[in-house]
Amino acid sequence: MEHTRLPSNCGRACEWKNMAKFVLAGKADCPYYAKAELLADVLQRKLPEFHIHKICVHPSDWEKWLEDTCASHGWEHSCSPLVWRELTDRGGKGLLLGGFSDFLEHAQGYYGITSDMNSDLMQKISAENQQIKELCIEEEIHRQMSLRPLHIWISSALNPICYSLIPQLFSPGLFPGLPTFSLHLMDADGSEEMLQGLKMETEDLAQHQLHEVTVHSDQTRAFKEAHFIIFLDDLQPACESNDVQDDKDHTVSQVAERFRCYGQLIEANAQKDVRVIIAGDSFVNLKCSLLIENTPSVDPHNFVAMTTQLEYEAKTQLAQKLSVKTADITNVIVWGNISGSFHIDLQRAKVFRCDGAIWGPDGFSQQVLEMIYDGKWLQTDFMNLVHKHRTTISSKTNKATGISTTNGIMTILKAWNNDASPEDVFSLGVISTGQFGIPAGLVFSVPVSFRDGCWSVRSDVTVTDELRQKLNACADELKMERDTAARILKMHDGLQ
Repeated sequence: MEHTRLPSNCGRACEWKNMAKFVLAGKADCPYYAKAELLADVLQRKLPEFHIHKICVHPSDWEKWLEDTCASHGWEHSCSPLVWRELTDRGGKGLLLGGFSDFLEHAQGYYGITSDMNSDLMQKISAENQQIKELCIEEEIHRQMSLRPLHIWISSALNPICYSLIPQLFSPGLFPGLPTFSLHLMDADGSEEMLQGLKMETEDLAQHQLHEVTVHSDQTRAFKEAHFIIFLDDLQPACESNDVQDDKDHTVSQVAERFRCYGQLIEANAQKDVRVIIAGDSFVNLKCSLLIENTPSVDPHNFVAMTTQLEYEAKTQLAQKLSVKTADITNVIVWGNISGSFHIDLQRAKVFRCDGAIWGPDGFSQQVLEMIYDGKWLQTDFMNLVHKHRTTISSKTNKATGISTTNGIMTILKAWNNDASPEDVFSLGVISTGQFGIPAGLVFSVPVSFRDGCWSVRSDVTVTDELRQKLNACADELKMERDTAARILKMHDGLQ
């Protein structure tokens, strides 16, 4: 083994004139590293100009560490410990001293100091070194885990909905066990300048949980490391045709191309356990279906289309009819195409605190169908009011229904991330596996419940012949949308 020796004529005066800084590295469980460590402590205590830097390496990492260190310095050394001197006054790669024997010889020759540590003490200190090193590694892993942010992406982030949604994402307990998260704001149709403004406003919230905010006006890094993705994209018809079908086909074409691309980006960049919520006013089921089709490595159950907003809009109409608060109506079920043909099912719907002939204690409820005697209103006016409700609000405010959309997203996030009551019934657009006679593979709004961070379709719901006919009509419309999207994509691929 070749060592680079210090010149014999340097002498003690040279050491005192120029600060001596040594580096001592070794395996945590090496007795000779422990002995060299004690000798270095003695030298540092007795000599004001002597400085030592220690590197304690876990035994499993030692061989790789030693190989890399020697390669970077051009040294040859094969055992623990490794000692070298840093040339603090002149720069350079450092001078290799060698192992423990070389270090001991140097200490004796230059400083007249030796080591008399016995074997038992060497073994004891080496065992303590290894124990401390493993504890440090565990603490570092824990620290890194606590700092590892949850990556949340919002697509169409310049949608006005974001101004009510972003502050709500910091609600305590929404993402349990994860103290920080990174928020990624993407808008394929927006300007970088506007996204930067939104980023600045988000940072001005001064939330401790917020690790970073990034903005993306292109799709270069879309959904990188995403744990949660919220889609707010609503594409509007761009053609000037007076034909409603032409407008619809054009919008389907835009949706199909964009959400196929989004699905491919999720497949390439996102975490494999990513959870995705699709909200909006148009083709919500179709968007969800396109994402699922283009992300084969992600569980289809991790994609949901939000029905909650529509469900709450139905509750509002029922509450006004019964002169109660919206929150007093529960277990309303929405079936089918969320932004198209849907059916509102009241078979499990309950009303609390209703002023009627029967009164009960807190928690007492009655069936909504038993309290609304006007069957004609349920069949006609009720459905018309629900269909027009969102449009009526937007016509008055000249913008999208941001608060209610945010509330729907938050309701799903809370239920998905935390245990919800098994009695709570949610409506959610999810992929069908054939339940209730719904064709497998369709994204269809059905009643679900949440438990242990997962949703499951409710099996305790009665599907009558009349209801089945309505579900079939919804399924036919969804199949038509899906077939239209597939035809457009195939034609688009053929032109390329």
